[in-house]
Amino acid sequence: MSDARPNSYSLWRHQQRLAPYLFVSPFLILFCVFGIYPIVKSLYLAFHTTNGPRSVVFTGLDNFRFLLQDPDFYAAVYNTGVFALFSVFLQLPLSLGLALLLNARWLKGRDTFRFVFFSPNLVGQVFVGVLASVIFVPRFGLVPRFLHWAMRTSIDMNLLGNPDLVMPALVGTALWMYVGYNCIYFLAALQSVDRELYEAAAVDGANAWHQFWHVTVPAIKPVALIVVIMSTLGSFQLFELPFVMMGGPGPNKAGLTIVMYLYQRGFDIGNLGYASTIGWTLALIVLVISMVQVRLSGAVRGHA
Repeated sequence: MSDARPNSYSLWRHQQRLAPYLFVSPFLILFCVFGIYPIVKSLYLAFHTTNGPRSVVFTGLDNFRFLLQDPDFYAAVYNTGVFALFSVFLQLPLSLGLALLLNARWLKGRDTFRFVFFSPNLVGQVFVGVLASVIFVPRFGLVPRFLHWAMRTSIDMNLLGNPDLVMPALVGTALWMYVGYNCIYFLAALQSVDRELYEAAAVDGANAWHQFWHVTVPAIKPVALIVVIMSTLGSFQLFELPFVMMGGPGPNKAGLTIVMYLYQRGFDIGNLGYASTIGWTLALIVLVISMVQVRLSGAVRGHA
């Protein structure tokens, strides 16, 4: 009896030490299988040329050398950069303007409008891409018919078939999807601004523009920077919208993005090694952009 009690206590203490690890073990196992292993595997494949999953040949830095001379990759980087640039610089003012409107006290039914503007983000990019492909259908789509009516012309406006109009169509669709989403961040920031600051500014003789520029803008700078970071990183991961809307890169590869090019090389052609090289190059691009934005974030906080 004297030996059983210490053994039971020791077993209980051992179970207590193991309990936290048992609780987190499902996450750790899933993270290792679907997180760490794919990362390590893709880094391994980046230095190999593959023809399907079984044919793997070590080629060293040949994939990276070929990438630096690949015109299709540069086209994908250019398209992705243009999309990110226009998306961010259009989303920011539109989302902020919409948030200012929805934050106005005189607006009736604000909750309904918030749901309406946010709802496109609830269905995902695939559904939005399918809907956009129908809207942009030549002759019978909503957008071509509106353009025919507005421009008083009978020209067949195939927006997704014209290389010059593919990017505006993609940017417009992305704005429709994400302006309402980013508006929620700005709306939360606006509602957290102390109303006494506006009252004090009004007492000092500041008009509506001065109140916005000297009170609202400084208060929402951190949220604005977060919106810029999220929009930029999300833009560089663009894939579903052009893939669903056009079924591929579009005419003259006007809708080719970095992730789509990765998909083509890895799954259409079967060269997972070169696709891994593209993926790690994209990760490096995103890392550099993130570092720049983090520095800007520190500068904004220091200035504030």
